[in-house]
Amino acid sequence: MNSGNIFSFVIAGVAVLAVAAILIMAMGKKPQSGKNSKNANAKGKLDAKKTKSQAQIMKEAARRLSKNPHDPAGLVPLGDVYFTNSLWDKAVTVYNNLIHLSATNTEIDAFTANLRAGICLVQLQKYHEALGSLSMAYKLNSRDYDVNYYLGYTFYMTNVFDKAAPCFKKALMIKPDATGVYLMLGQSLYKSHHFRDSLPYFKKALDEDPGNKEALFGMADAMAEEGFGDKAIKVFMHLRADPTYGARSCLQAGIYHAKNNDLENAIQDFEIGLKHTDIPVDVKLELQYHLAQCYFSINKMAQGLNNLRLIRDVNPNYKDVNALINRYQELSQNKNLQVYLSSSTTDFVTLCRKIISVIYHSDRIKIQDISVGPVFTDVLANINAGKWEDLEVFRFFRTTSSTGEIYIRDFHGHMHDINADKGFCITAGEFSEEAHKFAEGRPLDLIEKTHLTKLLKQIS
Repeated sequence: MNSGNIFSFVIAGVAVLAVAAILIMAMGKKPQSGKNSKNANAKGKLDAKKTKSQAQIMKEAARRLSKNPHDPAGLVPLGDVYFTNSLWDKAVTVYNNLIHLSATNTEIDAFTANLRAGICLVQLQKYHEALGSLSMAYKLNSRDYDVNYYLGYTFYMTNVFDKAAPCFKKALMIKPDATGVYLMLGQSLYKSHHFRDSLPYFKKALDEDPGNKEALFGMADAMAEEGFGDKAIKVFMHLRADPTYGARSCLQAGIYHAKNNDLENAIQDFEIGLKHTDIPVDVKLELQYHLAQCYFSINKMAQGLNNLRLIRDVNPNYKDVNALINRYQELSQNKNLQVYLSSSTTDFVTLCRKIISVIYHSDRIKIQDISVGPVFTDVLANINAGKWEDLEVFRFFRTTSSTGEIYIRDFHGHMHDINADKGFCITAGEFSEEAHKFAEGRPLDLIEKTHLTKLLKQIS
């Protein structure tokens, strides 16, 4: 240890003596009357003894270290005073010195030096530095509660949740009645996506503190991830107004309601969530994104587009926002395209019949059969053009994505089965290059978005 470190230890000793002197002077004031006076005097005497003892320790440590900067008999009590009084930055310097000395001095308790150095670094929020000391302490004694707890806490604070969980489990095995550890363990398992495993620990944390909103939200979200949405929704609804967990609870409640096609309640959830202040950016963007989807589902294009534009202002590359804006801008300008993509089955089928009428203009069209499926809708029609008459089938895809060759091959096989003379495949997206190649030379017409849009514009 250099002269600067020796000087700092001496200064620290003088500082503690000064504090002790002030405390002793304060306790020398005129005592209060009655029972409180006696209690105050008794407490004052105990505090004075404690302060005097620490002052003596500091003085003795400074004396020893002035002669030998590496004297464990001076460093150990000095570190203990610093550690006891939460002087973490001073204590860690002493314990790092003791760790270094323990390599050649077996009388030094290397475990305590490493453990306390790690705890000091944790208190100073230097988590990555703390890992080294705490890991060494764990190697020296893996059955100590503090080393397991603080090592778990350090992993937790550095987002290494899969390593934090075993440490917290071991800490609880050593000290089952430790408070606050069940919550940390539950969160570690939850954040490492072991949702089902986290549930009993969240419950234990709630047994300790029924008003713990962090445990309540974590448990509800874990239940939702495990498919217990009907149980989780009650908690999310309860937490919607909470200033800390309200926005995220609204998001989860809205997602649950939207999945169950309860769009009115889903919209209400998302709107309540957006009214909260100080919402994390990622949560706010998710609320706006899901709210926009709900608005589009009920054909409120303007409101949906407004939310997407708000997202784009914050993050231009968020999910598929740019593609959705382009899509729904076009939809907002073409009501028939809106019907084609998102209206009820009844309105869609009516529109399909009108599209067939536009394709053949004034020709006589007799609808033979309509089959509505999850992927496509088929309309079988007899077309009488006077000079010729055909049985034709029209397959409508309600999608804006690319439709591949496999669907066209399936359609061609269907035409053969029903003896259709010609077929039309119609989509609001596009057909793949392979699909176009397959249709060449066959009685198949592929109508993509551009052509479909022109047809829709001819329909009032």
